[in-house]
Amino acid sequence: MQQPADLFDPRHYAAVRKPLLQAETMPPWSYTSPAFYQREVERVWRKAWNFLGHVDQVAKPGDYLALEFAGVPLIIMRGKDNVIRAFANSCRHRGTALLDAGSGNCGLIVCPYHSWSYALDGTLAGAPEMQQTEGFDPAKNGLIPLRLETWGGFLFVCFDESAPPLANWLGGLPEKLECYNFDDMVLARRRVFDMDCNWKIFVENAKESYHIATVHKATINKYASVRSAGYWVEKPTGEYVVTFAQHDNSMALLKGDAGFPPIESLAGRREAGGTYAPLLYPSTYLACTIDCAWYLELHPLGPDRTRLVHGALFPQSRTRRADFEKLAANYYKRWDITIEEDIVASERQQKGVNSPYSLPGRFSYREPLVHAIDNWVLDRVLDPA
Repeated sequence: MQQPADLFDPRHYAAVRKPLLQAETMPPWSYTSPAFYQREVERVWRKAWNFLGHVDQVAKPGDYLALEFAGVPLIIMRGKDNVIRAFANSCRHRGTALLDAGSGNCGLIVCPYHSWSYALDGTLAGAPEMQQTEGFDPAKNGLIPLRLETWGGFLFVCFDESAPPLANWLGGLPEKLECYNFDDMVLARRRVFDMDCNWKIFVENAKESYHIATVHKATINKYASVRSAGYWVEKPTGEYVVTFAQHDNSMALLKGDAGFPPIESLAGRREAGGTYAPLLYPSTYLACTIDCAWYLELHPLGPDRTRLVHGALFPQSRTRRADFEKLAANYYKRWDITIEEDIVASERQQKGVNSPYSLPGRFSYREPLVHAIDNWVLDRVLDPA
């Protein structure tokens, strides 16, 4: 299917805008076009509250994360005052990247080019041989701050100074998930995967169960919890979509594997057995089951490349058990197997949509959230009708 010259004309997406059972899927170029991807960077990633990790990754003063997200190099750092802040990873002198990608701990950020230095709160600490520069004010040459807020131990960064606060983005989700007590959970393991697929392909896969019988036929499809007593989409009150699956036992374990007891703070139907699974726009999947939680954090790297971060969360009391590592290994096994299965499926889809013969398809009744996600994206990237 040929990409049109007027890529963002709403007429090309009219079929996606129809009700689910009348609609078509997104045109193939929305997963392959550099221009479509760049529009997403500008109108989605640089406007949204982006999930970028967990407070346990910057647990001590001086701990930092340095990364590039949606083309913006940034630093997330815990200061000596125990406040977590985000800064542009760019020296105020001539723009050099201050810290290499990764994590670490430092007492002072020192530019590797001319040795300008910055305190952990971003203020300029030293600027060698700037005494003769007329009108140079150290107080006005600290690191450029970026908006950072937290919820439940999760870190969110927003590049848009005019955007509403994180609470508006989350809406009623914190209240809905309050009983999981995220503030008491520990990030027990973090694993990173690089994928050869568009970010939307993996997000769409995460929010439909249609593929489970095929992609996961040898793993979670054999597990009784997938054959749920109830599965429904709940109405969102913020920038997210959410499902609840009612089932027995933990969704994070394969059949027959031992695990931890249920989270004590659960109540209502969640105590009876089930999993809440919100997709927080643009691309953060959070799964909350009866004994743990996990997240999928997606970083866009290009129209056909995405970095996936998997975080495993357990209540603190579980991590202090003598048998924690032994039992946690059962959860890790389940996650590692199924993530790899989803990556294979997503990369195969990417190969298919790259074909010049690829055309939009039709939605099943089991893909309502794929339809919702695609229309959320279109609401932001298209020119006004």
